Amino acid sequence: MKKRAAALCGAAAAVAGMITAVPRPATADAVPVDTARPAAAPVWKPCATEARPTLQCASLKVPLDHDRPDGRRITLALNRVPHTARISQGPLLVNPGGPGGSGLGLARFVAGALPKEVAAQYDVIGFDPRGVGRSTPALDCLPGHADPVRPPSVPTTDAIERDNIERARDFARACGEKYADVLPYIDTVSTVRDMDAIRAALGARQINFLGYSYGTYLGAVYGKLYPHRVRRMVLDSVVDPNGVWYESNLRQDHAFHSRHQAFLAWVARHDEAYGLGTDPARVEERWYAMRAAVTRDPAGGTVGGAELEDTFLPGAYADGYWPHLAEAFAAYATERDEQALVSAYETFGASDDGNGYSVYTAVQCRDSWWPRDLDDWRADNRRVHAKAPFSTWNNAWFNAPCAFWPTAPLTPPNVSNGKLPPVLLFQATEDAATPYEGAVATRDKLRGSRLVVERGGGNHGVTLSGNDCLDRYLTDYLATGQVPSGTGPGPDAVCDRLPEPRPFPRGRVATGRSMSPHGTLAFGG
Repeated sequence: MKKRAAALCGAAAAVAGMITAVPRPATADAVPVDTARPAAAPVWKPCATEARPTLQCASLKVPLDHDRPDGRRITLALNRVPHTARISQGPLLVNPGGPGGSGLGLARFVAGALPKEVAAQYDVIGFDPRGVGRSTPALDCLPGHADPVRPPSVPTTDAIERDNIERARDFARACGEKYADVLPYIDTVSTVRDMDAIRAALGARQINFLGYSYGTYLGAVYGKLYPHRVRRMVLDSVVDPNGVWYESNLRQDHAFHSRHQAFLAWVARHDEAYGLGTDPARVEERWYAMRAAVTRDPAGGTVGGAELEDTFLPGAYADGYWPHLAEAFAAYATERDEQALVSAYETFGASDDGNGYSVYTAVQCRDSWWPRDLDDWRADNRRVHAKAPFSTWNNAWFNAPCAFWPTAPLTPPNVSNGKLPPVLLFQATEDAATPYEGAVATRDKLRGSRLVVERGGGNHGVTLSGNDCLDRYLTDYLATGQVPSGTGPGPDAVCDRLPEPRPFPRGRVATGRSMSPHGTLAFGG
């Protein structure tokens, strides 16, 4: 053990020389407001790939380094669904999370999902954050990094651990070599300052904002830097600002494990459909036996242990996936149908989004401190894995490039704020990607905010997803600014969860993802 630890620490030391010392921006409390210089108004045109003329596209140039506004500029891709009401309530910026999620699809979704009379009052603005999608430059550090078959996640041997470390180190090195001039400015505060540049370019005195998952952290930081620029703000599935980002990922591991167990218990309750047993513990044993089997012999030469975890992880985000995943599980466990697992992986687990993952790592690794000593990673993840074996090591390797990241970490801003208008928060009590405690912590930090809870719900991103009770609070707030009255330390309003899904007939082929378009499957939320 000591020999292996010494070798790993040596590997970490070898990359220490890659770390680029860059000037840190001022802390959030010291960043001056209204630093965005009003740019030329975006030129809105019908989107080239969109048949419906109501969706319009534009671009906006912003400084790469907002502290050097006359220096290099980058381009943000924007779109909007313009207001149609006689009186506008101004721009409603939307963000789906990530980090690394594209916001261009979300504008159309939000405008279509809100009641027409409410959507008509807003210019719903989507944008690809810096580095993402159609914004330029768009990051893609190491194409093919996630191609199967990857090393198993659980490091049961020294060789498996070394292979995973090498993959993480290679990714960090590739990012540093390819984007050395850009990485110091791919972070949350820079994105927030881009948001204010969008506001200024739109000629708006204030913005409205709807953010999901990581988008809730963007909203909280925007409110800290520009409190008087916030008109209304909705934060759905709320990031805990106290754990950015290393501690948050460790807490996620426990929550994802609990949600996976909820899925397995649902499978046991529907033994008539899946034939895997009525005892959740026995069903769980069979799932881990399946993981061990594909780790030894990947299904179809494609789905190893890491790919299996990727395939079943969406079930922790939304229970709409459960019937699809249960079918694949049952087909393999009872019939050794490898193609069922391959099909499920290709539909739910496979990802060629090198851009999204590159931005995810760039933001998370830059935003805050991560351990550089691999002994710390090893000890923490072993401790968590002992209680939460579903995806702890998968998550650890997903984030491991941060141990070798080529830019120095920033200090996260303290988002505590008493200067905002009432902010409306939504949270499911059993959400795994952003556990419930984060919403409570954010409610406490944003004085005067209100928290609406989906009791017993486990889905991630709960508004505009079919729960009429939640959506009434959302639409009332966007229409009039009305929020539930504060009642004390607990939730300010409670809605019942939606019913669990029902199995569908065996043999049905999964045809696509069932999560609402605002959902995001990145570990960052």
